[in-house]
Amino acid sequence: MKTKDMVLCALFTVLIALGAFIKIPIPVVPFTLQFLFTLLAGLLLGSRLGAISVALYAALGLLGLPIFAEGGGLWYILKPSFGYIIGFILGTYVTGKLTENLSAFSYKKVLLANFLGLLIVYGCGMVYYYIICNYVINTPIALWPLFLYCFILAVPGDICLCVLGTVLAKKLIPMLNFRKQGAMAI
Repeated sequence: MKTKDMVLCALFTVLIALGAFIKIPIPVVPFTLQFLFTLLAGLLLGSRLGAISVALYAALGLLGLPIFAEGGGLWYILKPSFGYIIGFILGTYVTGKLTENLSAFSYKKVLLANFLGLLIVYGCGMVYYYIICNYVINTPIALWPLFLYCFILAVPGDICLCVLGTVLAKKLIPMLNFRKQGAMAI
């Protein structure tokens, strides 16, 4: 790994951590800017480096740094919302993979990749939430309340972040030149 790659991974790890503190409280799962920064990590750094930056964020939080939306530490694995962090890693990888070899920037293709990343995040988050609540911490949740609180109430803001991430990537890729020459050329 080159020094530039390590610095960029560290930068996005910090941005994701900062995004956890910019939040709007809604029931069950708070709305934060973490998702935006995980999207941008995949779009700007590519699948491998983007996923590494998010995995580093997760590792630092599990080691005890209070950088998750509600603290940190190994016990966080037992929080129902930890599935969203797992989803951030997978979603970032997929978003980066789908966009890193585009020959030209296409709002439609990048936005579709962002939406697929969003579905992965919510899929992992909701499945994990359901399993932890119903089988680990003994606070059962039915499927409808899960869908209502962990998807319907939360997803509108993240859809806006998908659009914002697409617009920011269009501006930042040529300006910062994170990617190889030619990839997603404007």
